[in-house]
Amino acid sequence: MKLPHILMLAAAMTLASISTLSCKSADEKACCNKGAIEVAVPERPAGQETALGMTADPIEIVRVGFIGLGDRGTGAVPRYCHIPGVEIKALCDVEPDRVERSQQILAYYNLPAADSYSGPDAWKQVCEREDIDLIYICTDWINHTPIALYAMEHNKHVAIEVPAATTLDEIWDLINTSERTRKHCMMLENCVYDFFEMTALKMAQEGLFGEIIHAEGAYQHNLDPYWKGYWHNWRLDFNHKNRGDVYPTHGIGPICQALNIHRGDRMMTLVSMDTDPFNGPKHVQAQTGEECTDFKNGDQTCTLIRTENGKTMLIEHDVMTPRPYSRMYQLVGTDGYAGKYPVGQICLRTEGHENVAYDNLGGELVYMYGDLDALMAQHRSDILTPELETLAKQVGGHGGMDFIMDYRLIYCLQNGLPLDMDVYDLAEWCCLGELSRISLEHGNMPVAVPDFTRGAWKDAEGKAVINGFHYAFAE
Repeated sequence: MKLPHILMLAAAMTLASISTLSCKSADEKACCNKGAIEVAVPERPAGQETALGMTADPIEIVRVGFIGLGDRGTGAVPRYCHIPGVEIKALCDVEPDRVERSQQILAYYNLPAADSYSGPDAWKQVCEREDIDLIYICTDWINHTPIALYAMEHNKHVAIEVPAATTLDEIWDLINTSERTRKHCMMLENCVYDFFEMTALKMAQEGLFGEIIHAEGAYQHNLDPYWKGYWHNWRLDFNHKNRGDVYPTHGIGPICQALNIHRGDRMMTLVSMDTDPFNGPKHVQAQTGEECTDFKNGDQTCTLIRTENGKTMLIEHDVMTPRPYSRMYQLVGTDGYAGKYPVGQICLRTEGHENVAYDNLGGELVYMYGDLDALMAQHRSDILTPELETLAKQVGGHGGMDFIMDYRLIYCLQNGLPLDMDVYDLAEWCCLGELSRISLEHGNMPVAVPDFTRGAWKDAEGKAVINGFHYAFAE
């Protein structure tokens, strides 16, 4: 057989293999168009409307029920003690001692005791109460979506810790339930409220960086000291059983806002690669005493994403190696750059490069340290008043960003405003979990990202932003 015929045969066999991929579900199919794997996008059920820009009647006093009182939940309760116009009505956890610990927090702040609930199914009783407006969910990941769905069905707004959903089925259930019940479904992505990210976003919106064309985000955090602290070892168990970027939201959330995802642009295609699991099996063996040969999550996972408007994103996940903590957070614009890790920097295009020596590799106009602080002070987020920033840093929660997140949620509910982050943000930021897994298990093939807004992203103009965070719809 001549060489050209061999090449033609090889090409034909490759195309055949793409079109007959062995998929985990019927919803995953090979797409001959552009060679991307597609997943099903269900039609919007009859009678439902988009939740973009959705508002609800103002709630003067927001009555809250907390479900899940581990580290995250116990941290949220004291923050809510500092927010005006809030009543904490119920505290719930599977372990009664955790409920009592949070009751002591209320007593410390001279607030009335909440009703206590404990046990595996006690959360249903909290959701069924008629005197609660908001269910705040801080359980292990696999229980986030079931509780949120039940709460919305019982006429409650929901705020869900990250990641709010771990599968595409869960994501679509949350979207459909929020659209149908007209109840807010917000993921508690605190990193969009960090001070650097809020200011960089404001600067991007003001055009200081030109047009943002590329962005990077990550969750790089060595969890060696923390694995044993998770209730019944749930987090290591999840990594044991699941391949892909299982914790993408801290990295992808802030950069999606800068790229106006589902407000004029959307994620189109992603490709993922990972390393083998080198360290994960060692953690399992250390805890069980038995050799682990089926650990799924790679030590490092990288995902590249391309948007409808020709922008790109890089998202990374690594909780297994001793690298320094980083969320990467980089915005690359046509005329400027902002980066937070390992040291904060802003770089702007400068004039007068005609006589610059070619070996001068550091000739950019870079703002760092005091110069950076002075520059960023000129572009403060509209919502970050000096009073709110001072209070946030006093109350705390990852340096104050958790408090700003909670404060903004309550403020929007009290004033009948769209939330800063909607159910489609939740969907887009969580979908990397399953979509990256699909790419990895099919030889790093491209995967089409579903349009969770079902076309509504085209109708929203520009600014989905932390600075007021109100949607402007095209006429």
